[in-house]
Amino acid sequence: MTDYRPIALVVGILLTTLGCAMVIPALLDLVEANENWETFALSSLLTLFVGVGLVLATWGHSSNLNVKQAFLLTVLAWLALAAFAAVPLAISDANISYTDAFFEAMSGLTTTGATVITGLELRPQGILLWRALLQWMGGIGIIVMAIAVLPMLQIGGMQLFRMESSDTSEKILPRATQIAGSISMLYLVFTLACTVGYYFAGMEMFDAVTHAMTTIATGGFSNYDSSIGYFQSPAIDTIGAIFMLVGSLPFVLYLQAIRGNPVSLFTDSQVRFFLVVVAAGILASWAYQLSGGADDGLKALRHAVFNVISIITGTGYATTDYGQWGGFAIALFFCAMFIGGCAGSTSCGIKIFRFQVILENVRVYLNRVIYPHGVFSPQYNGRPLSDSVIGAVSSFFFLFLLCFGLLALSLNLIGLDNLTALSAAASAMANVGPGLGEVVGPAGNYASLPDIAKWLLCFGMLLGRLELFTVLVLFTPAFWRN
Repeated sequence: MTDYRPIALVVGILLTTLGCAMVIPALLDLVEANENWETFALSSLLTLFVGVGLVLATWGHSSNLNVKQAFLLTVLAWLALAAFAAVPLAISDANISYTDAFFEAMSGLTTTGATVITGLELRPQGILLWRALLQWMGGIGIIVMAIAVLPMLQIGGMQLFRMESSDTSEKILPRATQIAGSISMLYLVFTLACTVGYYFAGMEMFDAVTHAMTTIATGGFSNYDSSIGYFQSPAIDTIGAIFMLVGSLPFVLYLQAIRGNPVSLFTDSQVRFFLVVVAAGILASWAYQLSGGADDGLKALRHAVFNVISIITGTGYATTDYGQWGGFAIALFFCAMFIGGCAGSTSCGIKIFRFQVILENVRVYLNRVIYPHGVFSPQYNGRPLSDSVIGAVSSFFFLFLLCFGLLALSLNLIGLDNLTALSAAASAMANVGPGLGEVVGPAGNYASLPDIAKWLLCFGMLLGRLELFTVLVLFTPAFWRN
């Protein structure tokens, strides 16, 4: 029989951490003499009460997690954190329902960046800081999960990134704790560097801090309805583009570079392929703008660089309404939503390594067709690819497209137009944020969608962020059999 006490203990610790984090926006609003501080103070007390209660009730039962417990913990942790993170938003003067608050919290923790809050410029700084904190905490959680948990669960080919010192599922929890320390320090350094860059590029300090949090987390929450486009600054666009790329590369390679192997960051095939894809997207977008007369040369290049990087990395910032560029741009950005960054980063989407695995498998198959008696072995980063990895990646592709289609169809049946349904589903599954069209495009938001659509999109965000199988396995009868 499954022992749920270790799961409850970890969820309790995470909720306690979340409750402590709520103190930060409470103090900010208190200093700013904004009555909204009481909202965060009450929410913090509630979250701490539940979190500490779970810890005390299960203390001493921190046995190593098995695979079944790891699946449950991953999903329950994200759901519990989103449920409690939504409380201060729901009872604040933001005047939004709990559905909208949960949507905003789930979007933040999954670093999706879709928002239902309008008039961001008029909101208390505590709320804006809380949104940024959610994405920042979600980003570090995603990195640790991708490095320490998903490879052990063999989700969607992530076993490619299994670390030598964590060969068994019984080591999931201690390995995650060990990795979290090193990654967190590096994550904090990148955030501080981005803050300094934004500040000297012209942002006020508060804007620099919050935007740095959501940039390095490739989340995309902004303090302004018009996103980064509010600043109309080439320097800010450049800083944003650089640190979105930083957040979308494998953090393990950064650690290796710091420890004396800087070449690894440039020799990794995943990184090289990702940068080639980004460059190709930028060139295609730039050329299309020039051919259509959307902008002049340098301005068109700036918009192409920033927005292509933003969409491919799943950040979701926007400096202009690229939906107005024309049909090719809409198709390009729609496809770019699915790509995502590298495994082991804060980025989202299908992930670039899976495209590499599929292309390598196709290459080998074509060679076998041409040379039936030849011996060809699929490779990744100079190492042979096992059939289990290829099968896992192929299954992930199929399931991702199936879930995307079902989600888009459901949204369409609710009453959303075709473009809104398709792009909102793609944006949720790939954790991008803005979709396409007038409703959920870069110039709009998700506030006008019906509640049922928002709950469906929340499920889509969770599916995409937790790599599909982690969530869907809980719906199989075999999982619950002893």
